[in-house]
Amino acid sequence: MDTALFVHRFHFAFTATFHYLFPQLTMGLALLIVVLKTIALRCNDATYNQAARFWAKIFGINFVLGVVTGIPMEFQFGTNWSHFSRFAGGVIGQTLAMEGMFAFFLESALLGLFLYGEKRLSPRGHWWSAVGVFVGSWLSGYFIIATDAFMQHPVGYFTAADGSLQLASFWEFVLNPWAGWQYAHNMSGAAITGAFVMTSIGAFYLLSGKWTAHARIFVKTGVIAGCIFSILQIFPTGDRQGQMVTDLQPPTLAAMEGLFKGQTAAPLLIVGQPNEEQRRIDNPIQVPGMLSMLTYRRWSAHVRGLDAFSKEDWPGNIPLLYYSYHIMVGLGTFFVAIMVVALFLLWRGRLFHTKWVLWILMLSAPFPYIANTAGWLTAELGRQPWLVYGLMRTENGYSTVVSAGNGIFTLLGFMGMYTVLGILFLFLIWREIDRGPAGTGNEVSPAGFTPVAR
Repeated sequence: MDTALFVHRFHFAFTATFHYLFPQLTMGLALLIVVLKTIALRCNDATYNQAARFWAKIFGINFVLGVVTGIPMEFQFGTNWSHFSRFAGGVIGQTLAMEGMFAFFLESALLGLFLYGEKRLSPRGHWWSAVGVFVGSWLSGYFIIATDAFMQHPVGYFTAADGSLQLASFWEFVLNPWAGWQYAHNMSGAAITGAFVMTSIGAFYLLSGKWTAHARIFVKTGVIAGCIFSILQIFPTGDRQGQMVTDLQPPTLAAMEGLFKGQTAAPLLIVGQPNEEQRRIDNPIQVPGMLSMLTYRRWSAHVRGLDAFSKEDWPGNIPLLYYSYHIMVGLGTFFVAIMVVALFLLWRGRLFHTKWVLWILMLSAPFPYIANTAGWLTAELGRQPWLVYGLMRTENGYSTVVSAGNGIFTLLGFMGMYTVLGILFLFLIWREIDRGPAGTGNEVSPAGFTPVAR
């Protein structure tokens, strides 16, 4: 691989990966905050309202860091990937502009109302501001997913005389079938992050013996949401996304599953190490016929391996793709297991006093971040060697006039700035956790709400 191409790819991968640490939590929390505000409004419960206010502060910190780390990515399309921008900008520019002009401004404006308008708005008006923040954040997510979906499965375009892609059908582009299932899968992953973080902090408070009334709300809400979305992440969203890959990107499927040779009644690998040089899986533990069943709904179906495709069309880093996919799937299975156990204990009234489960919940907060990162690595590595699948190869999309040295210089600068931002983020989040949920102590309950005995 050309050195400059590698630097540009690594540069964008770094900024995109670091950036997405923040939006996944804001999108997940946006839904849960609406849930908390809805219960507070319906039950006239100040404790739920205070819980929503606490998570709104966490949301606000995440939102600011997400904006700061996301803006440079827009410029990187022009600085590092100018040939790609000229080629596909006539299409993907639509959704990128809509994300900034509509969804982002909607989310940011209503976030200001939600954070600072509680004393000026009626309880119902404040609830509507929370709903608006949720709609804005999830709409923003859809526009970004639709952009990526075009790169995965290009539709709704035509090729202009200069060779660039132009929009032929706006609705075909925006309603790309790939985008639908990718969006559902991505947003359930974001909801899992929000649920696990909420549950983790609630478990921390319970184990510490602090703010226990609020902590029980955090754990209860997080466990219920976490269980629902962990199951949805596997079926139907994960299953349908896998079907899209099977039908439209068969080399990607083979690489994800480490299937170097096509097989009838293909097995599903649980554990194993891909050996690309010898085109095999070392030390495999597998379930016979399961891959055929999952992909084609028949135990005896033939699944094409990498040997069915030209090597130049193989994903460029098969081991990393394979491990990313299996980490994602493995953690997804863990999420279902722990949340089902926690939900059972919650139903039996024992969760808040079962310390070993609370410890697991508290320590599980980082894992959804790892799973979401592994999922995006799977999607983007699997698309290789294409920038726009079947239309433009990655090697033809980068800015050839920007040298590897210039790319490394700016990459080191970003790494330094993002390290400082990461430390600042952790400090601000810990300060809010240490302060605890709003409305405790001698604070007066918000207007329109009265404390409810528990």
